[in-house]
Amino acid sequence: MRNFSKPNNFHLLLVMICLFNILLLDGVVAQTQNTTNTAATPVNVGVVLDLDSLVGKIGLSCINMALSDFYATYPHYKTRVVLNTKDSKEDVVQAAAVALDLIRNVQVQAIIGPRSSMQANFVINMGNKSQVPIISFSATSPSLASLQSSYFFLAAHSASLQVKAISSIVQAFGWREVVPIYVDNLFGESIIPYLTDALQEINTYVPYLSVIPASATNDQIDKELYKLTTMQTRVFIVHMTISLGSKVLARAKQIGMMNEGFVWIMTDTMTTWWRSTEASTIDSFQGILGVRSYVPQSVKLENFKVQWKRKFQQDNPDTTINAELNVFGLWAYDATFALAMAIEKAGTANLRYNKTNISNSDATDLETLGISQNGPQLIQELSNTRFKGLSGDFHFVKGQLQYSVFEIVNVNGNGERNVGFWTSKNELVQKLDFTNTNTNSTSKPKLGPIIWPGDTILVPRGWEIATNGKKLKVGVPVKHGFTEFVDVEWDPIAKKAKSIKGYCIDVFNAVMDNMPYGVPYEYSPFATSEGEPAGSYNDLTDQVYHENYDAVVGDISIVANRSLFVEFTLPYTESGVTMVVPIRDNRQKNAWVFLKPLTWDLWVTSACFFVFIGFVVWLLEHRINEDFRGPPAYQVGTSLWFSLSTMVFAHRERVVSNLARFVVIIWCFVVLILTQSYTASLTSLLTVEQLQPITDINDIWKRKESVGYLNGSFVEGILLDRLKFDKSQLKIYNSPQELHELFTKGSANGGISAAFDEMPYIKLFLAKYCGKYTTVEPTFKTDGFGFVSSQLSISLSVFLHSISYV
Repeated sequence: MRNFSKPNNFHLLLVMICLFNILLLDGVVAQTQNTTNTAATPVNVGVVLDLDSLVGKIGLSCINMALSDFYATYPHYKTRVVLNTKDSKEDVVQAAAVALDLIRNVQVQAIIGPRSSMQANFVINMGNKSQVPIISFSATSPSLASLQSSYFFLAAHSASLQVKAISSIVQAFGWREVVPIYVDNLFGESIIPYLTDALQEINTYVPYLSVIPASATNDQIDKELYKLTTMQTRVFIVHMTISLGSKVLARAKQIGMMNEGFVWIMTDTMTTWWRSTEASTIDSFQGILGVRSYVPQSVKLENFKVQWKRKFQQDNPDTTINAELNVFGLWAYDATFALAMAIEKAGTANLRYNKTNISNSDATDLETLGISQNGPQLIQELSNTRFKGLSGDFHFVKGQLQYSVFEIVNVNGNGERNVGFWTSKNELVQKLDFTNTNTNSTSKPKLGPIIWPGDTILVPRGWEIATNGKKLKVGVPVKHGFTEFVDVEWDPIAKKAKSIKGYCIDVFNAVMDNMPYGVPYEYSPFATSEGEPAGSYNDLTDQVYHENYDAVVGDISIVANRSLFVEFTLPYTESGVTMVVPIRDNRQKNAWVFLKPLTWDLWVTSACFFVFIGFVVWLLEHRINEDFRGPPAYQVGTSLWFSLSTMVFAHRERVVSNLARFVVIIWCFVVLILTQSYTASLTSLLTVEQLQPITDINDIWKRKESVGYLNGSFVEGILLDRLKFDKSQLKIYNSPQELHELFTKGSANGGISAAFDEMPYIKLFLAKYCGKYTTVEPTFKTDGFGFVSSQLSISLSVFLHSISYV
């Protein structure tokens, strides 16, 4: 009995010791928790999201996980963010109301959200007024930056940043026309100015902007899409929410706009969310290209995706949509992480609001909003926060995240394929290589293989002949002279043109043939039923302004007064107005022309010097030199022969006297100058002087002689207004033949002394009458020949961009 009781006492002792240890451990843990909780200061932060939307659910789950991970990593921090979540219910007014409640009643230190750009517009102003930072990870409208609020932080990439990537894709495939399709609200319209500017930089034309109401019905969408099918453009850029975008693409597929030949490019919002759409609409995305922000892969990101998937399914067990973590969720995570870090660094000294001193009982809630004392310090810490987040490098510059890479994907089947990237340094690349800084671009696409709509690998040309069958009506001048530029052969029986040809027509045809899309057009002569000109060139350009013609092709001069009503292309001919005059024929036709280079005085003087030099040499040499001795006749002949032979060859007689030698040296130098001057003068007489014009502009004006100009030309205004010619001095001509006849008559016989015309006409005239006329000053600067279109015409504006490619 005694032995049996000892083990029982021992067991009882062990049980008591274990209970004591457990109680002691619980006390230590409780004390530690109380100490930690006592040291941490709660900081209220508001969250404004559309909680029933997918972006709201994904964002909220990532926000909660960010706080959990943050304080697990930094358990010793003295602040604890307390979330105050409000549902904006996809309504702008509701978002403003809950944000007002959070600031006025809860006195939050910051607000994460709201979801959309329309909601953010008013909430940002409210945050700026109360000095409460507003951090949005999904409101990407570029217009929000125009508010210039230092209390707004966009923890995402602005929608305007992707336009360079989109324009690079368009440029790589050589598409020259693009139609944006966007939602009719702040989110949709704010990107359009940036997109059109980027396309204009690469000479891509935007002929039409397709706007879809946010609440559009199927009938409204079909009406707009059918309008697009009547146009020649087949390249479309879609910028709208995923709910409306999937609806538009589904209608487009139903009416045949997802077939071969079409190109569809999605902006980042649709590219990010397209996989979350219903299974019935996935087929509408086949072959589409998408652009979105690139997220570098990492082990940390892969682990987080697994954890997030499990938590999201636990928090949203009733969700039937296949939700996938995307860059917006990562931005929500990183933004929350950055905010918690900034709150810790800002401290807890100023976690209070100052109330406004308004005694008026009728003051509104907005007027009585308090001002956060912690706001200025908090935005400074947010701006200085920088870390490697799940989405990549996270750092605010002027309140926005910076970007460097966009990913380009091609939708196929139930998934997508990466076909390339766009970087700010290298633009389009198939694979990322940050060590390559080569910025040289080529015309070949630097993307991987793409399967286009219609399940084809052939690159669409981007245009089709418009189904409405409308052709451009191109006016052509009718003229009887200078037909090398425009020549209209008229059929008097049919009362229409048999043929239209000429240099201007050839240039226009070459341009249209060289365009990357088809533009149907037809020529229409500006003529009466008899084939005569129906008016002047000003009358012809006026027909474009009055929309009787879509364009005018011909030798149309670009003049300032015409540019007030119509548009001109770049000039395609040499510019300038100059004067042409006859050439004087100064060639001597008699046998004595060789005497003309020297005057008679110089001839006589030269002859006297020849005799004088011969006498001086004889005088110095005949006493000591046998060559200069002999009979008197011999001595005279030798002296003259000696001086004359110096011009052409060395003389036979030797010179003995040093003084005579000195005289001969001087004489040889004089003879050299004389012969060279004679040769130059004779050459000038026989060649140069025959190219001199008959007169100049001052002589014509002083002698009141007549001048000519082309019939109907604007040159008449130059002659009357700038050169001050009298109208009676002006004569018109219609062809090079008539101009030559006027020159032949001369001003005294009813002709002209000079003519003024544009360089193309003058060159053609000089080519026909080579050697008889030449151009002289003055020359007046003009813009040359150009083609014409209406300032209101959309159709021919494509041509204005295309003329520079020929």
